[in-house]
Amino acid sequence: MEAIENTAAPDVATAGRIEVGGRTYMQDAKGSLVPVELVKPQDALQDETTRKIMHFARELSAQIARFKAHVFEDIGALDALFAQEYETKLGGPKGHKTLMTFDGCQQVKVQVADLIDFGPQLQIAKELIDECLNEWSSDSRPEIRAIVTRAFNTDRAGQINRSEIFMLLRLDIEDERWKRAMEAIRDAMRVVGSKTYVRFYERDAPDGPWQTISIDLSKA
Repeated sequence: MEAIENTAAPDVATAGRIEVGGRTYMQDAKGSLVPVELVKPQDALQDETTRKIMHFARELSAQIARFKAHVFEDIGALDALFAQEYETKLGGPKGHKTLMTFDGCQQVKVQVADLIDFGPQLQIAKELIDECLNEWSSDSRPEIRAIVTRAFNTDRAGQINRSEIFMLLRLDIEDERWKRAMEAIRDAMRVVGSKTYVRFYERDAPDGPWQTISIDLSKA
């Protein structure tokens, strides 16, 4: 795996400046060229700081992309070696894998998650659930009403709340219409793809707790 380099930031004091006719300008958000001497000092400082941060963000993003490619390349090579030399394969039938060091203190987990979508049967389920809710007294089962509301409310992208839909399936309700609704939800579920996740863990001793090595900026 290639080394991750610490690339120095460019000269942000001159970045974003445009020379025209011997004068220096900065382009504003409307596309107009503003003489640099007319730009407020705080705006110029904010511009420099933002460009510096963005430079390192782009570098880090590219490094993570290369790291991810190397991880899958290394795991794929190990898979191929196991298949050739030992006539076996890593992981389970769905592609889940766990690689561990000999001392049991470092671990790489590969998990494959199905991407679930819902077909038109979901509308039938919603109608059956509404029948149940309308017949139950208005002050009963408020927690179920809340789950149903959250489940079928769409987000800004027009997507239903999948986690709340799955929560409906875990409710133990004997009403026959509710059971038919849950069956309709199961019939509506379809796998439209999959996504592979890689997670990294380590611990100080074989009997110690696992600690996640985070590559998530919000958790670093």
